[in-house]
Amino acid sequence: MSIAQALPRATQGSPRWLLLGSLALNLFFVGVALAMIFRAPAPSYWDPNVFVRVERLAATLPPADADILRTQISANHTAIDEAQTKYHSARQHIHEVLRQEPFDVEAMRAATAQTRAARLNFDQTIQGVFADIAAKITPAGRQALANWPPGRRKTAGDKR
Repeated sequence: MSIAQALPRATQGSPRWLLLGSLALNLFFVGVALAMIFRAPAPSYWDPNVFVRVERLAATLPPADADILRTQISANHTAIDEAQTKYHSARQHIHEVLRQEPFDVEAMRAATAQTRAARLNFDQTIQGVFADIAAKITPAGRQALANWPPGRRKTAGDKR
């Protein structure tokens, strides 16, 4: 007597259903895997170019506030661009110093000091422009600035 003959008649069709269920489950997992492979990557919110980040920020502001932002950034474009270029160049110089053989620790210290100074100048330039912008936009626009980037997690200092 075989095992199939020993089982009740109602369970003899089960292997077919098990096979179909297994096939369906495998197709589901293949579909999920393909969807994960071919889906578009999530957009990045960070770009080293401040003007790209400003445009992304403007898209989250009320239209009138976005116009003020763009106008102020445009009015200060030269100063911001020069400060940003000096900062990026200083950062690149660090990479160049690190690649030199033999390594010169004093050149590295000088390059990092130059980068800190360039970063401070860049920060002061852009933050000064944003202080002027914040004084001109609506409270809703300032809230959008405070909540940038969208989806930002609340910190302990947030009272929302």
